[in-house]
Amino acid sequence: MAGRTHLTPTTLRVLQALGAVWTVPNTLIGIVGGLAGMPAGARPYWSRRDCALVFRDYPWGPGGAITLGNVILHTGPRLDVPCRTYAHQAGQCTEPVISLHDHERAHVFQYLVLGPFYLPMYLLCGGVSARNPFERAADLYALNGHGWWPTRRHLHESKGH
Repeated sequence: MAGRTHLTPTTLRVLQALGAVWTVPNTLIGIVGGLAGMPAGARPYWSRRDCALVFRDYPWGPGGAITLGNVILHTGPRLDVPCRTYAHQAGQCTEPVISLHDHERAHVFQYLVLGPFYLPMYLLCGGVSARNPFERAADLYALNGHGWWPTRRHLHESKGH
């Protein structure tokens, strides 16, 4: 397939390990947040599929999940739940439901690449918004299983063109 890089499983694991080290500052923020939620009912488990420590039943937040490095804080009991894309929720288009864990996994991958620069870049791109190319890329990854990195196409789509 044009445009896709095929990595050996060993190479992929090495890159994931390097990315995990690179994003440790973000992961530590997530761990502190998750530990703070445990007395109020948050329960941690390791999700190999999502390359993340997931705190389920997280007691604070508007619902859904937030990813911080290799940590996902989720207000529900399971991460594998259907949800709507940001663009669909904003009325920009009609898209099928996606899986929340696929969307959050895309953010984990984005963190592995940008490390400590992820949060500033995410906020500069608009924060939690349908216009944020990081959110659009995560939604599209959850829709079709590839394309988790924001590209010009995501920038174009996020501007509503």
